[in-house]
Amino acid sequence: MRTLLYVTTFLGLIGLAFWAYRENYETKAALDNVERLHRDIADARARLAILKAEWAYLNRPDRLRDLAEINFPRLELLPMRPDQFGRVDQVSYPVTQPLVVMEPIDVSSAGATQ
Repeated sequence: MRTLLYVTTFLGLIGLAFWAYRENYETKAALDNVERLHRDIADARARLAILKAEWAYLNRPDRLRDLAEINFPRLELLPMRPDQFGRVDQVSYPVTQPLVVMEPIDVSSAGATQ
């Protein structure tokens, strides 16, 4: 009986050691994955900062003004004036025609058999 207890305890100890070993490596893999994700996020933020700087550089008012002047014969772009804008009540919305049902179908009693 004592031998069975020793063998069972030893097998339980080996099982727990195997479980701890596997959990250790799974934890290390998860931590490596988190570190990789943090690096990816940092890289994406750096790229975003560069794109924002490029956008700000390309949208400088003096550069856009020069481009509009250079391309005026082709695009005919003019500066915007306040009188070019309107109010909401000046917008003409399309008139929608009501939907006319020619042959109505009764769906309340369709398929209801007693």
